[in-house]
Amino acid sequence: MTTMTEASVREFKMPDVGEGLTEAEILKWYVQPGDTVTDGQVVCEVETAKAAVELPIPYDGVVRELHFPEGTTVDVGTAIIAVDLGGGTAAAVPAPAAQPEAAQQAVQEAGNEEPKAAGSGRQPVLVGYGVAASSTKRRPRKGADVARQEPVAAAQALQSELNGLNGHGAAQALQPPRPLAKPPVRKLAKDLGVDLATVTPTGPDGIITREDVHAAVAPAAEPVPQAAPVAVSAPAPAPVVGYDTARETRIPVKGVRKATAAAMVGSAFTAPHVTEFVTVDVTRTMKLVEELKEDKEFAGLRVNPLLLISKALLVAIKRNPDVNASWDEAAQEIVQKHYVNLGIAAATPRGLIVPNIKDAHTRTLPQLAEALGELVSTAREGKTTPAAMQGGTVTITNVGVFGVDTGTPILNPGESAILAVGAIKLQPWVHKGKVKPRQVTTLALSFDHRLVDGELGSKVLADVAAILEQPKRLITWA
Repeated sequence: MTTMTEASVREFKMPDVGEGLTEAEILKWYVQPGDTVTDGQVVCEVETAKAAVELPIPYDGVVRELHFPEGTTVDVGTAIIAVDLGGGTAAAVPAPAAQPEAAQQAVQEAGNEEPKAAGSGRQPVLVGYGVAASSTKRRPRKGADVARQEPVAAAQALQSELNGLNGHGAAQALQPPRPLAKPPVRKLAKDLGVDLATVTPTGPDGIITREDVHAAVAPAAEPVPQAAPVAVSAPAPAPVVGYDTARETRIPVKGVRKATAAAMVGSAFTAPHVTEFVTVDVTRTMKLVEELKEDKEFAGLRVNPLLLISKALLVAIKRNPDVNASWDEAAQEIVQKHYVNLGIAAATPRGLIVPNIKDAHTRTLPQLAEALGELVSTAREGKTTPAAMQGGTVTITNVGVFGVDTGTPILNPGESAILAVGAIKLQPWVHKGKVKPRQVTTLALSFDHRLVDGELGSKVLADVAAILEQPKRLITWA
């Protein structure tokens, strides 16, 4: 027996708001127990390893309980809020008996269905750059949803009983239940040649995760042969690190900063970096920026040096397409990209994020200006989505806004090159045989030496510099 009040309570679980994320921190609750909520209403803001996201609830009802306080990091798939769809006032009714057909359907759906993450009304961000809307998918409200709410363990038990009966009702050898895993995980297991029946699940309700599959194919550690005991002097004790806790502050590394740190370490120690530099006279480019600000085609758009630098890099990539590639370690292949998703690195209060302009190579100069403006405003509002930060091919980082001359940037993981732009300053420069004050900057291009050799990297950097020195090449080279 169960009460209707219990049956009407729905648990909303932490969704995976970005590809492959495993946890998120609850930043702020917008509702409290007793509050009425409606389908699509934002109930909390969470921070993932990629950005801050607002989560809408897919139910109408009354909040019964918040399972975690603000500041708690919660695993994806864990229930975070309970909502009473009936308001908690319904009378008790008996629970329906489980039918064999329903049990079989529940087992099949539990093994094959991809759980639906709640769509986010507001999406994550970075300081100074971009946004992209994502569709919201709802789970079925009635009907098939009833079977899915039954405990997976009960469905598995019923399935085992069904498998143990033959056509004459005689008991057969019990068949093991089908391993529970999402379709992407099943494909991964198939690609790696892993039998899911041999994998130990660690996910909620016994679901096999990607990590479980990878763990199944990880080579077992070989036993270390025991060496003959050798008489040695005792090692000196390690020095004790002291902390002055009264004058120090500890900041937990999590969310965007944690993900960025891991990505940068992985990139620095995986891709062999090479950085080249060039100092260039950009006086003509700065004059063109001022002229474009007065052009009616750019009315209402942000026009700045970054716009022309971005266009210069796109033209250089068109002239040297081999630079636009990535390294597939598993297949030992170079993947050439016939599109450019141009990343713009930006520092935010939550850490460094790199959203990108999708298919930037197809955009006109006004369209590129509009896209850059959207990236900036979205980042400042903290609304950059995870999708906007995925799939980049090359990146620009503008360290000049901090008054820095140049740097040696680290590649965004999975990309082939990153261009650092230094501060543009008036400097003495030899122009037409005379020393004159000119607008000068230093560019630095870091690239993955597995993909890009010195000649190719030099050509790309030289082309960018040549365009910024003589911006009319945007016409002649495009």
